[in-house]
Amino acid sequence: MADDPLNDEPPSGHLFPSPPIEEQERMVEAVLFASRTPLSPAEIASRLPQGCDAAQALERLRRRYEGRGVTLEKAGESWSFRTAPDLGWLLSREVVETRPLSRAAIETLAIIAYHQPVTRAEIEDVRGVAVSKGTVDLLIERGWVRMGRRRMTPGRPATFVVTEGFLDHFGLQSARDLPGLKELREAGLLDHVPPGEGEPDPTDPNQPEMFEDPDD
Repeated sequence: MADDPLNDEPPSGHLFPSPPIEEQERMVEAVLFASRTPLSPAEIASRLPQGCDAAQALERLRRRYEGRGVTLEKAGESWSFRTAPDLGWLLSREVVETRPLSRAAIETLAIIAYHQPVTRAEIEDVRGVAVSKGTVDLLIERGWVRMGRRRMTPGRPATFVVTEGFLDHFGLQSARDLPGLKELREAGLLDHVPPGEGEPDPTDPNQPEMFEDPDD
């Protein structure tokens, strides 16, 4: 019996077959270049034809851009094109200078990054001084900090965590890429820290997840 062409459906069950993976790469490349912000695989997939594999296309694209002047980088769960780190000096004149953070804001940001999720009271315990609302608001405005889950303790205090925007800005893929105490001390940034003081371990399984959903 001859094959019925009407029953010859694409294997995925979609009305039309998926584009070749090479074409999917081109689509993903175009979407990322046109975006002002990093995009997650799900956000990219929502703009592609049905049946496309955004994750596979991203990985193939990442390999294709290795060693190029522009590379495909992942920060958290999102992807974006970035200038190769060793060529950043070429664009130094194009960088828009932003208002530098105050010492209080830098310390607060570091505490949140290494101890997240952390409450305002816990930040104050580490710093030894009160944290003004304006300091946290500034970090939230820059898109580097956001509200996390509320603690299941009396008063249900809010917690703070760093965002994927923080990772993207500082060229980090995850919290595990944050420099350790030894690296900071070798860079001369923590000469005042006593040698015996411990450092937070981002790989500790007891540490909460970095990007958690805040309570409604």
